[in-house]
Amino acid sequence: MPRRLISTGSPFEKIAGYSRAVIDGDFAFVAGTTGYDYTTMVIPADVTSQARNCFKTIEAALKEGGFAMADIVRATYYITDLADADAFFAVCGETFGEIRPATTLLVVAGLYKPEMKVEIEVTAKRRTP
Repeated sequence: MPRRLISTGSPFEKIAGYSRAVIDGDFAFVAGTTGYDYTTMVIPADVTSQARNCFKTIEAALKEGGFAMADIVRATYYITDLADADAFFAVCGETFGEIRPATTLLVVAGLYKPEMKVEIEVTAKRRTP
């Protein structure tokens, strides 16, 4: 199966030269995804809404590539304020439930734009039926 590139249409993808996701065989690699609604290019102010937008975008990219959220095996979270961790983790728990991928949380000094409070990247492996 050839490598396939998935785009959300975000202007950042073209400017920075990356794909939202790369499908390579039974693996999907989803790039760091921030809390924008990529249809409107609006980002909410709170970490909870940003996290939900991240997961919505990730789910859409995975679906386009033939994957499901249940296929996620690894996630890396970046947040800009440790005080947001509990609210952020609540959204992660709602989203992943029993999927429970291996995860890492990093608290960083900042992301590309100051309004970005969270960024999430994931790796998925297609399950054999």
